[in-house]
Amino acid sequence: MYAEERHQEILRRARAAGRVDVVTLATELEVTTETIRRDLTSLERAGVLRRVHGGAIPVERLGFEPALATRDEVMTSEKERIAKAALAELPEDGSVIIDAGTTTGRLVQVLPADRELTVVVNSPPLATMLAARPNLHVIMLGGRVRGKTLATVDDWALRPLAYLNVDVAFMAANGCLPARGLTTPDPAEAAIKRAMIKAAQRSVLLADHTKFTNTYLARFADLSEIDVVITDSGIDVTLAADLAAAGPEVIRA
Repeated sequence: MYAEERHQEILRRARAAGRVDVVTLATELEVTTETIRRDLTSLERAGVLRRVHGGAIPVERLGFEPALATRDEVMTSEKERIAKAALAELPEDGSVIIDAGTTTGRLVQVLPADRELTVVVNSPPLATMLAARPNLHVIMLGGRVRGKTLATVDDWALRPLAYLNVDVAFMAANGCLPARGLTTPDPAEAAIKRAMIKAAQRSVLLADHTKFTNTYLARFADLSEIDVVITDSGIDVTLAADLAAAGPEVIRA
């Protein structure tokens, strides 16, 4: 069993049972306890498990939401591939929304220098990066800034979205399952994401494969509301087919 397959199996067991322990996993997966501990550390860094004494608990059970800096350090190559694939969804000119997030942040970094675009964001760090680009017109949504994600939320962010009509919204999500749709831990952020999708003619979800194994408190969209899902090649083939059956085109970068 490859490490990625082992990680998926550990996560599946944790979500099914509510907890996993190191010794049992090592015995049943036929690896050393040291290997399992490294696996649990990797899964914790990916933001899907929280280490506890002797094992780990899935983050949904704890209501845990990793900080932005923590999430930005994992799945970096996958996020970069997803961002580059997302460039094909940009309009030649026009307007886009780029949601707050670490994968959407990679898209900001690779936006072409010669494209004239109006870009709407709800993230002060992303707005700062974009504002230095002379070919871009940047609209920053106001509101309260959440410390966990550095995303602006609440009424001052929601109101402008009600009056906008953009070509494409590039969205982030903490979780996505065919039966549960796109989810995030915080209801205030869910409201902003919902309004972003409503303001866009087309919506594109940017999410690495770890996001398609869990669900969180607040749902902000069904998969039928998303036009394109861009993920990485680590996603399970059957799951990718299930996502596509729910409506969106699925691209594995």
